[in-house]
Amino acid sequence: MRNLDMTTLRSFVAVADQGGVTRAAVVLNLTQSAVSMQLKRLEDVLGLGLLNRTGRRIALTPSGEQMLGYARRLVALNDEVVGRLTDQVWEGEVTFGVPHDIIHPVIPRVLKQFNAAFPRVRVHLKSLYSSLLMEMHAKGEVDLILTTETACAAGGETLTEAPLRFYGAPGGIAARQRPLRFATCRNCLFRPNAIHLLDAAGIAWENAIDSDSDGAIEATVSADLAVTSKLEGTAPHHLEAIPPAAGLPDLGVQKINMYGATTPRSELVTQLAAVVRQGFGGAALSIAS
Repeated sequence: MRNLDMTTLRSFVAVADQGGVTRAAVVLNLTQSAVSMQLKRLEDVLGLGLLNRTGRRIALTPSGEQMLGYARRLVALNDEVVGRLTDQVWEGEVTFGVPHDIIHPVIPRVLKQFNAAFPRVRVHLKSLYSSLLMEMHAKGEVDLILTTETACAAGGETLTEAPLRFYGAPGGIAARQRPLRFATCRNCLFRPNAIHLLDAAGIAWENAIDSDSDGAIEATVSADLAVTSKLEGTAPHHLEAIPPAAGLPDLGVQKINMYGATTPRSELVTQLAAVVRQGFGGAALSIAS
């Protein structure tokens, strides 16, 4: 019976990822000789050559390429077992509120990163309008929230800013039709300002749908039956930004704010807030007083 050693597998994966023993040793905080010895031990156990050392850059042999997939899975499973069964420090849960329109693309990465760091913490994600999330946070019903607003209220911090744009179906004609058919949810915070700007520009418009369903709005717009407003970078692939040549007004800029991090209810909230800041591009741009 030949057993694989987890340390040798971890070194093998690091060398493959870093492209050499020197960089892998830095990542693993080991000496180059120690990493080289572990690689040789793994090859001896398997009776296979895993690395081609003839060139200036270490390359994987065919056996090494096949082994790399197994090694990644074994190391990941090892870390999952150890994390879930032995990590008792960060047990708990956090309630995290995010408006639907800014969940993608950042929030899935945030949740994945936080779960990897704190596998025994449960994150309850609530997707609601910014106004409802603000009310829930004020009542203590949610620990950390993100909002989209034109300004930042007291106790909040602005993570980033993004232009608000009109979106329509790819190659669609809805943006050129008059009256302009406009589709947003009833309680969308973007709606009043967009309507005001359309009126100021003298553009006749009408409601295309009466709904609180984001899915229904997107379906209507993707069918080229209306246009909608979304933050740049958050629209699904089946919608595209309407170019300025279409003559629709500039909708300005919206802030993505975070509340709950300046006076966190637990250390877990502080840790999640840090991951959220990193996900939106680093430290917060400003803190409201």
